[in-house]
Amino acid sequence: MASRIPAQFIDELIARTDIVEVINRRVPLRKAGKDFQACCPFHDEKSPSFTVSPDKQFYHCFGCGAHGTAIGFLMEFERQEFRDAVEELARAAGLTVPKEDEATPKGPDTRPLYALLEAAAQLYQRELRQHPQAVRAIDYLKGRGLSGQIAASFGLGYAPPGWDFLIGQLGRTEQDLRHLIQAGLVVEQDGKHYDRFRDRILFPIRDRRGRVIGFGGRLLGDGKPKYLNSPETPLFHKGRELYGLHQVLKAHRAPKRLLVVEGYMDVISLAQFGIDYAVATLGTATTPDHLRLLLPQAPELIFCFDGDQAGRNAAWKALETCLPLATGQQEIRFLFLPEGEDPDTLIRQEGVIAFEERLRQAKTLSDFLLEHLAIGIDLHSMDGRARLGSRVAPHLERLPAGLLRDLLRDRLSKLVGVALPNPPPAPARRPGAYRRPSAPPPHRPAATPLRLAIAILVQYPELAALVRDLDEDWRQLNSPGIPLLTELLGTLASHPGLGSAALLERWREMEGFAVLRRLADPGLLAHVPAEGLAHELAGAIQRLNQEALAARSSTLFNRASTADWTEEEKDALRQAIQTSRTGSTS
Repeated sequence: MASRIPAQFIDELIARTDIVEVINRRVPLRKAGKDFQACCPFHDEKSPSFTVSPDKQFYHCFGCGAHGTAIGFLMEFERQEFRDAVEELARAAGLTVPKEDEATPKGPDTRPLYALLEAAAQLYQRELRQHPQAVRAIDYLKGRGLSGQIAASFGLGYAPPGWDFLIGQLGRTEQDLRHLIQAGLVVEQDGKHYDRFRDRILFPIRDRRGRVIGFGGRLLGDGKPKYLNSPETPLFHKGRELYGLHQVLKAHRAPKRLLVVEGYMDVISLAQFGIDYAVATLGTATTPDHLRLLLPQAPELIFCFDGDQAGRNAAWKALETCLPLATGQQEIRFLFLPEGEDPDTLIRQEGVIAFEERLRQAKTLSDFLLEHLAIGIDLHSMDGRARLGSRVAPHLERLPAGLLRDLLRDRLSKLVGVALPNPPPAPARRPGAYRRPSAPPPHRPAATPLRLAIAILVQYPELAALVRDLDEDWRQLNSPGIPLLTELLGTLASHPGLGSAALLERWREMEGFAVLRRLADPGLLAHVPAEGLAHELAGAIQRLNQEALAARSSTLFNRASTADWTEEEKDALRQAIQTSRTGSTS
């Protein structure tokens, strides 16, 4: 690669980057089935045709044909150079881009950590079923009203007493021990090592893709802290993650509502009662990263807080965090529970119908904003109304320009009895965000067998294993794309876990990238149902094999005498004739 950024660093960066979050910071997205949609930022349109796939980590516009990875999006939207885009994503992921003379990236290889955390989760689940002292944990969960089915669905486990259960199971080598420390599972102190979680019920924390990234532990005996989360690690950042979001998205392709609560047990108890759209922050206040993760997922977002003063203070902090992201496309509400109650206890007392009625009556963002700022103000007096206007105006300016801000400004004007001044004009659009006035029809290459095979492999790299079981006569073809197909299969054989985005970015600075990028267009395969992709790939390779045999036969027939043919060449001709007959009768 011309930039000399190692391919393995690009692989790691793509694995650590969430393309939905990257794009949603710049173009507000809405959930649409398993994907996300918006009006295309690269051409003017009234109906959204711009789709972002979290599974493939890829974006595509069916209107103008724009498509690519998170790196490609920054290059197109922000007009960034390749290395600038890589550095921006690396900073967000906590990585350092290697210098040109470095062979490996700085920062840990996270793949062993993901595997280790998943193995730990399985061990903890096993101990909940088998360890003699786990009966205390089971009794606690039953006492909280949880069924075995709901505990299993959230992967609850048990960390036995003692200092080295996990070390003994997963820390057999020095490297294993280092990985346990990096994953936050083992603590090193004064040269000694011990398990972080001991005699605790464990709640695996999964990212949106379902990977275990940390744990929360509830202590069973005496001591403190009662609840203990994993520390900040290369995988786990509590200000960016939400407990239960993976389960919500697994249960609902497009949830109609998301409920933000404060604890693990709240999420699990609500799910047991059928309210399976709750998530929890992880011991921290709501952050902008939380909101960027939540807002595209559902049209309604409800924050749930205790009704005491501490709960209202926490709600106000959440509202202030929401303001810069409140475009009006999603409804943001605030629910205050009776003092001394939490969602877990309340739903058991009232039942689902009464609890959901509370959700429907939750305060809107604008109601809560005005109600909170009007505390202690006499709205019947001119001075009081002036004070309210001066309090609310700065918060109005923090809202994005749009209908919500305009409506709230009108409402405030009626409350104070005077028209408020218009806000300053919005800043000009960045040059990188320029939209073409209309979408030219995307130019797509003809679907020859070679192009079809490469398109399927770059968009569905997991199908590469099918090609290894087929004949390889196609490798003898003298066509421009054959070396690219050969190298593509070689890369997927040596790196079988590569996804579409990482595979494409490996070619960014190499010959063949322009071809791969064109063939990564999902529109090329729009006519092929998902269940037919393997058949199409096998068919394309078989047609290439037939071309190779036909080309070889033509070369033989052009010779002056059959006496010059070798036995191998005669066998090849017989095979070509047989293949031709088979193909003509099929």
